[in-house]
Amino acid sequence: MRIAPALLAVTALSLATPALAALKVGATAPDIVTKAAKGGKMYDFSLKSALKKGPVVLYFFPAAFTSGCTAEAHEFAEAAAEFEKNGATLIGLTAGNVERIAEFSKVECRDKFPVGAATPAVISGYDVALAAKAGWTDRTSYVIAPNGKIIFTLSQMNPVGHVQGTLDAVKKYKLAKK
Repeated sequence: MRIAPALLAVTALSLATPALAALKVGATAPDIVTKAAKGGKMYDFSLKSALKKGPVVLYFFPAAFTSGCTAEAHEFAEAAAEFEKNGATLIGLTAGNVERIAEFSKVECRDKFPVGAATPAVISGYDVALAAKAGWTDRTSYVIAPNGKIIFTLSQMNPVGHVQGTLDAVKKYKLAKK
């Protein structure tokens, strides 16, 4: 049996660049209880408590104070009021440079939303391990409905599209609930 060269090339490319894994739309979001910071002040974050207020935008990023993560934090900070206006809680989680999340929340998140530590259990539960760097998270954004079901997932290392995608999902959810 002869395999077409184009098919071989596509297969080789897909093996060379593993796709980011993520929980699918409709899956139940695992509970999260972790240390988080907003405006430099540490507190305990509970996903279960946050979901009582409305949908939660949960975004994972590789590490505090890296270029892509800083750009993404700035964009989420600029949109924070829009998320709030639409009834959503916004939080970022990382496993990279967690000793600096309080500083990152103040400087790069501009006191607009919290960032927290992604524990190994959270990384595993949300399937967001970064293959290139052990113990870090990849870049994956979720919108979780108050019933705990995931209604939006975007998993790509490029930060472009995460803010707009999650905001659109929150607005669509709000509209459907009217």
